[in-house]
Amino acid sequence: MRFFSCTLAALSLLTGTSAFSPFTTIRSTTTIHKSTSTTTLSATPSTLYDKIWSSHIVDDDGLSALLYIDRHLVHEVTSPQAFEGLRLASRSVRRPDCTLSTVDHNVPTTDRSALIDVAQFIEEAASRTQVVQMQTNVDDFGLKYFGMEDERQGIVHIIGPEQGFTLPGCTTVCGDSHTATHGAFGALAFGIGTSEVEHVLATQTLPQTKAINMLIRIDGPLGEGVTSKDIILHVCNVIGTAGGTGATIEFAGEAIESLSMEARMSISNMAIEAGARAGIIAPDEVTFEYLKGRPMCPSGEEWDKAVEYWKTLKTDEGATFDKTVVIESKDIAPTVTWGTSPQDAIPVSGIIPRIDEEGHDEARQAAVARSLDYIGLEGGTQIEGTPIEKVFIGSCTNGRIEDIREVAAIAIGRKVADGVHAMVVPGSGLVKHQAEMEGLDKILIEAGFDWREPGCSMCLAMNPDKLKPQERCASTSNRNFEGRQGGGGRTHLMSPSMAAAAAVSGGIADVRKFPYLGTEEEDPRTRNVDVRSNVFTTESYVSPGAVISPPAPYLASQGEAAAAGGPAGLPKFNVLTGVAAPLDIQNIDTDMIIPKEFLKTIQRAGLGFAAFAELRYENAEEVATIGADVAKNIPDFVLNKPGYENTQILIAGDNFGCGSSREHAPWSINDMGIRCIISTSFADIFYNNCINNGMLPVTLPRDQIQLLLEDAGTPGTEITVDLENSKVIRPNGDEFSFEIDAFKKHCLLNGLDKIGLTLDKEDKIIAFEKERSENYPWLDGASLKVPEKIKMYPGAGIWDKVAA
Repeated sequence: MRFFSCTLAALSLLTGTSAFSPFTTIRSTTTIHKSTSTTTLSATPSTLYDKIWSSHIVDDDGLSALLYIDRHLVHEVTSPQAFEGLRLASRSVRRPDCTLSTVDHNVPTTDRSALIDVAQFIEEAASRTQVVQMQTNVDDFGLKYFGMEDERQGIVHIIGPEQGFTLPGCTTVCGDSHTATHGAFGALAFGIGTSEVEHVLATQTLPQTKAINMLIRIDGPLGEGVTSKDIILHVCNVIGTAGGTGATIEFAGEAIESLSMEARMSISNMAIEAGARAGIIAPDEVTFEYLKGRPMCPSGEEWDKAVEYWKTLKTDEGATFDKTVVIESKDIAPTVTWGTSPQDAIPVSGIIPRIDEEGHDEARQAAVARSLDYIGLEGGTQIEGTPIEKVFIGSCTNGRIEDIREVAAIAIGRKVADGVHAMVVPGSGLVKHQAEMEGLDKILIEAGFDWREPGCSMCLAMNPDKLKPQERCASTSNRNFEGRQGGGGRTHLMSPSMAAAAAVSGGIADVRKFPYLGTEEEDPRTRNVDVRSNVFTTESYVSPGAVISPPAPYLASQGEAAAAGGPAGLPKFNVLTGVAAPLDIQNIDTDMIIPKEFLKTIQRAGLGFAAFAELRYENAEEVATIGADVAKNIPDFVLNKPGYENTQILIAGDNFGCGSSREHAPWSINDMGIRCIISTSFADIFYNNCINNGMLPVTLPRDQIQLLLEDAGTPGTEITVDLENSKVIRPNGDEFSFEIDAFKKHCLLNGLDKIGLTLDKEDKIIAFEKERSENYPWLDGASLKVPEKIKMYPGAGIWDKVAA
């Protein structure tokens, strides 16, 4: 296998994006070797991804593989409709012992010490509905739940690892795109949509198409001030937000191996921002030391057996990757984003790109112009020194104890700048407790930081923490999309230490210019630090073993009526002839498709008015709060123009649907009558969500898209999409062929219910579970090994209510 230098053209061809870096090299091959076993030597060297994939196949009919899911994390935003689907079909949760739930997205981060009632505490009605419904759902289905009163409550991707629920070699899913976080443990972890959440709850399996193998190797030691956040932002810039589409990325190399577990989680967390389905890192002694003693982990002899198995979870020498990207650590500096995509990243000492930068094609120029206009910056100027009004430190990317220690190290001897509001939001109640045990809260408060309660907070602003229009924020979150942290808000992604430097300086700053000012003895990064700490090793019970398909508590009240339900099929998709509309914008993300204000629903239907709200309405937030009746249309938006009122086919720009796993995006598009979207590429999760709702995403080359955009530029023009023959037919009769997975095509043509199809294979699922329990007993019973409740604030009034 030979390496070749990465030219602009080569990287653009391989990644589908114009983002690039001259020091990248790529190896491209055409063969994927699959492992036949994870415990024995195979004839063909296998990647880590191959090993985990092959060990979880329940059935493979040649169209799609049915994978067993070891771990399922559930939160309040993407699950209500899934639970309702189970009720309608009178189904139970198959593996409650492998399911862990919490609330995070809607949770206010204000003081909870006097919490009496969750419903009264959450002022915003729609947020309250989702959180209260979550309590009802976990009660109805008998699931382990860390609610707002529980000290273990927090962001799903923080509580899973800190509980030891996340383990090497596991398949791990959640209705959240940043589920990739758990891949840092050597797990195959990926986000799923609500229909897939329901599928996993009902069957503990998921039909999947195998991704390609991609390696990103970071060679050499990291430089001064460079963190894992800088690494992953740099990677996003190198390969672009579509560079990993269709791939599982394995991160490796000296720089990755040198990182702590918490730093590694930040890397895997943002693999989705590079378009990848998952981002994995081989487990090692750092992994095992982090996990040992955590409450849901194996112990005793089972621990020894588990570690023995986990040590086999690494890519074999000579294994083949479809793409390889090699980056030299010396080329990575403290990094910050300048635009509205994670790929818009530059060194903090760098210059903001110009619209007409060399190598920018017409589509990229339009994207850069749009980003600069939104973010309020000018190309060709320095990013360092840009004034900020807000600082957000937290999220599933950087809300862990090590992140807070780094912030405290910058804060010692300094004060938050005048006019800056700097929030520090711990990722869980246990992180908060640990930080307070170490005195980090006192350091931060003394310096002028706002110390908050755990939750997703300003990362996506579904709660009261949000930016006002044109407010500029230094943020440790993972997305800088338009409106992500609040309508009109301007987000710059960076590491926790960089955000802390911005807080005390009042502008985007180079952390290398902010030396530690305290004594060695009081350094929060090294003082009396035990990474595990007793805080994270709460009481653990003996595992009850596998708990399979217990009757859901809600079924007891239904009696014979429980057998009467049944799932409805999807509408069939065969031939669609309809009005086509052009929307040629690169990287239309799910926040742009349906802003977070519209996600606070427990229904699937009725979201058509929410689709493209911030592009469509002058008053999107008012529409989200009051309804479509108050909408003020933006006349220039294509779907508001005469002739496009009844659009059924959307011709879109590159990388459509990137961002979150919210199935609300296709629900809203479908609800407004659009059943087919045609683009050069789609984010993997969005693509699957479309299929699961009877919608057809079609991928075509850019030159063909350009012709369809010209056709659709004439209002009222109809285009035909023939799924049976896999063709798109232009008004002049020209035909473009497209490819689609055979199983997905079969399901769309026949309107099939995937859960019903899977349950027809229950005998195979049962056989797999039996073998799994024999070979990997530590995977059973995990979420049932811990106490029902651990009080966050023992004196809070809510506990009097519970006792009563």
